[in-house]
Amino acid sequence: MSFEHEKQVCNLFHNSMEIIGRRWTGAILVSLMDGPKRFNEFHNMIPEISSRLLTERLKEIEDYGLVTRTVLSDRPIQVIYALTEKGAELQPILQLIGNWAARWDSKPNIEENTTEKVLNI
Repeated sequence: MSFEHEKQVCNLFHNSMEIIGRRWTGAILVSLMDGPKRFNEFHNMIPEISSRLLTERLKEIEDYGLVTRTVLSDRPIQVIYALTEKGAELQPILQLIGNWAARWDSKPNIEENTTEKVLNI
């Protein structure tokens, strides 16, 4: 493999990790694995995230092509977020990361089977 090819692969990997590794982005993506969600549903699943940060992260992953944002014309207006094909392809990767974290996280209060509960494995 040439140096230029290795550099390109490294840059692609780094750019992808910058997106999915941002605080709360993984939790947002995992919550969408079982289907589309409204904004308030994210707060039920991820109560620690602020509305401002949730809005910011949803916009970032929408811009990156991982989720779609659909405005329904119902009254009151509702916004639905769903994974794109690109976003859905992250599911096995996020499951592996979740499994790794559950196995190697050194925090003594981690609950048994956390990964299975979060990812519905």
